[in-house]
Amino acid sequence: MSALTKKLSNYGAVLLIGVLIFASNFLDTDIFIFGENHFAVWFVLSIMCFACGWFINRTLGWQYGGKVVFAVTIGVTFLSIFMITFFREYFASSELLFENIILYTLRNITLGAMGFFGMAIQQLLGEDREVVLLREKIKILEEIRYDRNKESELELKEAQLKAKEIILEAQSQSKNMILKKQRIENELKEFIQAEKELIKKYEEL
Repeated sequence: MSALTKKLSNYGAVLLIGVLIFASNFLDTDIFIFGENHFAVWFVLSIMCFACGWFINRTLGWQYGGKVVFAVTIGVTFLSIFMITFFREYFASSELLFENIILYTLRNITLGAMGFFGMAIQQLLGEDREVVLLREKIKILEEIRYDRNKESELELKEAQLKAKEIILEAQSQSKNMILKKQRIENELKEFIQAEKELIKKYEEL
């Protein structure tokens, strides 16, 4: 997918929500009369704006997507006010122009709010998924830490056993050396004693 195609797909939902908000101006006018289906059409428009907000939050993110939806809502609202002002004979739900402007502005803002609602729901669900993933990661890290602690304990015990073996071996060697020293000293004493006795016998002769 090229960068242009990806960009168009990302902003397609923005364009669609603008068209839907603008299309709400034609509900029950002299141009389109839905009669009993008025609520059904309004409900469909609301659901589609909700879906557009959901998609916008996934593609453009909460902060940037929110700014874009707000800008589109305000832009379409001003366009609607201009259209109602200059073509009031087609969009006159009330005799007063001010009341018509308020009515159609509220329509546009309501559908824009549905877009924001879709963004908020998608954001919350996405954060819930992230929380679940983070919990799983924490659990895995805790298991790894537990395993490493066990390995460290085993290595420490092995080191302690080796140290004890080295100490015992050193003590054994030290005792052997002491015994050898004592034996050599005893032998030297016996040799010296024997020499003294020989010298004494020699002097007596």
